[in-house]
This record gives sequence, C-alpha cells and structure tokens, in this order.
Amino acid sequence: MRSVLATPLTGVRGVGPKVAEKLARKGLRTLGDALVFLPLRHEDRTRPAPLHRLVPGDTVAFRGRIESIGIRDYHRRRVLEARLTDGNGWVTLKWFRGNFGWLQGRYPPGTVVAGSGAVRMFQGRAEIHHPELEPLENDRDPAGFERVVPVYSEVEGVHPKALRRILESVLDQALPAVVDLIPPHLADELGLPPMARAFQEVHFPSRGGPDLPRWVARHRQALVLEEFFFLQLGLLLRREGKGPVEGIAFRPDFRLIKPLLDTLPFRLTRAQRRVLGEIRRDMEAPRPMHRLLQGDVGSGKTLVALLSALMAVESGFQTAIMAPTEILAEQHALNLKRMCRPIGVEVGCLTSSTPRAERDEVLEALRTGALPIVVGTHALIQDPVEFHRLGLVVVDEQHRFGVLQRAGLLRKGRNPDLLVMTATPIPRSLSLTVYGDLDLSVIDELPPGRQPVATRVVRERDLPKVYAFVREQVGRGRQAYLVYPLVEESEALDLRAATTMAEHFQGEVFPDLRVGLLHGRMRADEKEAVMAAFAAGEVQVLVSTTVIEVGIDVPNATVMVVEHAERFGLAQLHQLRGRVGRGAERSYCVLVAGREAGRDGWERLRVLASTSDGFRIAEEDLRIRGPGDLLGTRQSGLPDFRIGNILRDGPLLQVARDLAARVLAEDPGLRAGRYPALREALQDRWAGRLELAKVG
Repeated sequence: MRSVLATPLTGVRGVGPKVAEKLARKGLRTLGDALVFLPLRHEDRTRPAPLHRLVPGDTVAFRGRIESIGIRDYHRRRVLEARLTDGNGWVTLKWFRGNFGWLQGRYPPGTVVAGSGAVRMFQGRAEIHHPELEPLENDRDPAGFERVVPVYSEVEGVHPKALRRILESVLDQALPAVVDLIPPHLADELGLPPMARAFQEVHFPSRGGPDLPRWVARHRQALVLEEFFFLQLGLLLRREGKGPVEGIAFRPDFRLIKPLLDTLPFRLTRAQRRVLGEIRRDMEAPRPMHRLLQGDVGSGKTLVALLSALMAVESGFQTAIMAPTEILAEQHALNLKRMCRPIGVEVGCLTSSTPRAERDEVLEALRTGALPIVVGTHALIQDPVEFHRLGLVVVDEQHRFGVLQRAGLLRKGRNPDLLVMTATPIPRSLSLTVYGDLDLSVIDELPPGRQPVATRVVRERDLPKVYAFVREQVGRGRQAYLVYPLVEESEALDLRAATTMAEHFQGEVFPDLRVGLLHGRMRADEKEAVMAAFAAGEVQVLVSTTVIEVGIDVPNATVMVVEHAERFGLAQLHQLRGRVGRGAERSYCVLVAGREAGRDGWERLRVLASTSDGFRIAEEDLRIRGPGDLLGTRQSGLPDFRIGNILRDGPLLQVARDLAARVLAEDPGLRAGRYPALREALQDRWAGRLELAKVG
C-alpha cells in the first residue's frame, strides 16, 4: 500500500514535469498527497438551473441552446459573446480571453450545451463569464459533464477541468491500494463504508439531488474517523508501550496529608476532592499514572499537586515538580516550603541559577533520598541529577515543554507516575489531540470567596483615565500590573514597549511611586529581585511583558492593565487576568485596544469581558486562532491532520479514542497479530513521530 501511495504524480496521465512542479507548490507530490486533497465543495450538474431564475452570486449548472455567438468591441476591448436559451429564459455567456475562433467553431448557433459558472449582473441582465461548457449530442452527454463534479482549492497554472481529470486518474491508480485500518467488526458497528469507496464518493459522488450534502458528509466522516483513530491508537500505544508496564503501587497512609490539611485556613473544594480521588486510584494501581490536570486560574492545582507528592512521600518515594520558568519554579518552591514546614517535609529547588554550593547540596540529598520533594526547571533533566527513588513527576504548564523534555525527567526513575498540570483551559477536542496519551482530570470549581475580576475594554484615548484609576488603587494601598507585548520598541509595529513605558511611567506618570520592570531577557537574579520587591509591596506598579502570565501570586495586586490587548490570544489574556483577584479585595482588568484593532479584535476582547469561564474562552480562542497557535507553541511529535479538522470534527475524536481503546483491549500492544495491516501502517507512518514502542 505504502509504495503505491508514495508513487510520484509524474506517473499519472496528464502530469508532465511542468504540471508536477505546479502541483508540488500546493503540496501535491505523490498519489497519497492527491488522495487526501479533498474537494472544497461539489457542483450538482445533474439538476440544471432554469435560466429565468438565475441569482447573482450563485454558481450554477445550466443547459440550453446557443442562439448566437460573435465578437463585440467594448471600448477597444474584444469580447466573445454567446446568447443561450432554455426556452423559458436566456443568459449571456462572455469570454474576455482565449481562442475565440476555436470557441466559435465548437459552439456554433444551434448547439445544445451543458455548462456551469458564476452568475453576475450587467445592466440588469444575467451573465456568466468564462463558463465551463460541453456540447451535447442528441441531448446526450458523452463527456460525462452532467454529473456531480468536485471543486478543488485552486492550483495556480492548472485549469480546474484538468485538475479534475488528474484526480480521476489518481483515484484509478490509488484506490486499489487503500487498506481499511479500522477492524471490520468495529466498522460494521458504526456503519462505515470501505475507505476506498469513501474516497471515491468524497471526490466524485455517485448521486446528486437534495441528498448530496448528507451523502458526501457521511463518507467524509468515515475518512476523518479513520485518521483520528490512527492518531489515537498511536497515542495510546505511546502510553502503554509494549504491553502493560509495571509501575509503582503507592500505599499512602495520610500521616503527612492529614496534619497538612489541618493547617489550612480553608477546606478543599468538591472538585479538588474528586480529582484527588482520581489521582489516588491511579497512584495505588500497579501501573504508571499518566494524567492531565486542567484547572482554571486560581482553582487550586498547586495544592492538589502537593497532596499528590505527599502520597508518594508517605510511600517512601520522591517527587520532582518541573516548571517552565525560574520565576515559577522559585515561587512554587517558596509556597511548598511554607506549607510543608509544619509537617517536617523538606522541599528543595534546582534551577540553572541555583548557587553552586546549594546545588551540590540538593544533588546529594536527591541521590541519597534525604530530599523528598524538589521543584525545578529543565535543570532537573540534566545528567548530574540522580534520584534515590523517584516515584512521581509533576510537570506544570506542560504546553511550554516538548515531549522529549517530559520523557527526559521520567527516565530519572523506574516508570514513575506522571501528573501534567495546565492552567490554560484546553477544549476537550484539543486535549484529546495534544494530550491523547493522558487521562483527563478537571478542577471546574473555584475556592469559595474568590470574586470575579471586573473586566473592561477601552480605547487608547481612555489611557489617562486608566492611569488615574491605577493611581487611585495604589493610593488605597493596592498594586498594579501594566503589560505590553514587546520588550523594546519596534519600528515595524506601532506598539508601546515595556522598557520604554517603564521609563515613561517612572519619569512622568507616576514619579512619586516606585515602578518596576520585568521581562524575559533579564537575568534570573534581576527578575527575582524585582518580583521579591513587588511581592513585598516595595514596588507599586510593575511594568511587564507576558513573563508574568503564569505563576506569579501577589494577593495585594488588584489591577491588571493590558495595552495592545488585541495582539494577545484570548487564553493568554485570561491567564494575565488571573494574576489579579487572588486576595479578598475587588480586582480589575482593563484591556486597552490599539488604534489598529479591527472589528474581530474588538469582538474577541468583548468575549473576554463577558465571561470568566476559561473553557468557554478557550473554545472561542480555538475557533478564532486555530489549534496551532492556541497553546503558544506547536506540540512536537504530533502529525498534522490531512482530512480532519478538530474544530469541525471534534466529536469524532472521542469516538476514535474509544475505538482505539477497544482494539488495544483485544490485542494489547498489537503483538498478537490480529491486525497485521494496522500494525504495519503504524510502523510505516507514525512510529518515529509518536515515539511508539515497537509493535509486534
């Protein structure tokens, strides 16, 4: 199968070197590429439109007799015109270029033709420019024109009619090599057609009429489902490896957890208790946990992670918590140390800027087992780091790490459990794609007493009022963030930059206040000093880039101002808004739209102002920006979908997931040889990219 689909398109009739070059620019190089180059829509030419009812803007199929044809001059421009009638109405056909003599010879008066084209109006009369036409012999259609035809995305330099002929030839050669990968008994349950027939019907449907959209959609869904099934099977295999992997069966006794909970000034929410139950069941099972913990800003994920870590510690194992930035790692470490001190549990911190003596001390304590919990950055992955008994790995803000970094930390132990956390709400369809090898837990409840952040969208001309409001809040003893998209001024973009604005605020707007500056290009010790000063209340106004998006917790900060807010994604703005509203005081988020913010930009910002539901915001962000940009970084190791679209086809991802799980339940690791074609296809196409254990 693979060798046939890998055949270059130069082996197809009508594809010479020049055409092949044009197709390649569209990404079409092989039979397989062309097979998944699906039509944008179809024209139903089996039902000609009455010529007296043509609607401007419609693309229609028509049929009629040429009454006259000839060349006319319009302001020194030669135009070929034909008058076509079907007995009840008529339309003018026009050609502005082409071989006029050949066209007149092919379509003389009296010729019955079938055609299609876009309807437009000129001086109150219907016209069709450069129609596709075929002459009919004795009212019959020898060229097969009057059928349902596909309309493909334009390939520059290749006429649509020629492109259709190429695709027909591709299907003739490729379809015999198409193998059904979903096992027959499961395909029958779902009523799926054979994949070869699904491709045929999506490209060149065998039926037209009112049922056409439903008919094509049914066969297209079969192709999407198989593509999703293939991915989900690969992701599940990546998790399971070569059959079941022996993990750690933790046996927590709550000797540390109960005293810790007694020290807290609040009770766990129902959602936190539910998620902890899911994590506990996973940790007590004799196989490695692979769980994604989603929770909106302020929902209490860090506490859940600590309680999970203590389950490991109570069982005699160590926990490593990996954060994406030094600021976040250090803040986690400080919070965990404060919480663990009353129960006598040590927490260490390891980043690239940890002083040498302290680093050596932490490394030795990890190696001997004297340090039960360590928080760090990617420094935890590096070779000198050895654990005595690593049992649990917690990865915070997973989307900022690559798949290999996650795997690198897991290799520091013998099949440790994995808990991945993210405060970026991810729509279920996207989490099934990006985190398909993880089970999902969601903290969908905020702790009692947390007030929603009042959010307003304003224009640049309102900035003096915004700054006055910031001053008023600071006068009440509060603090404020002012966020900008750039570190330094850009000549290409009319955006205020953090560095320039920090100087402006300190010198002109708030000369009597202490203004701090924080951005990603600063040295770690500089960032730490600024954040420490802000947390201590010594800095009243912090000018920053999005480096503060995650993990900065200053309850006294009650104002978040984001300038050029249209430049940020909705999920990112939601994260920034989450930096305020962390204390008992009412908090505010002001989104300032730049002069260039268009209608779409304003609409997106209004969505944010209308809701604090992170998942609703994430769904809207996914719809607007697409999956590639939503998480900030593209996930490495995941295939692009050629047929499916997670926005349009999201519900099919869960169906595909269930199918993949059933196949692996019947044939764990695909080792029993029940599905040889499926095993071969996985090895051929995805094995390296999905980091699969070798199957079979």
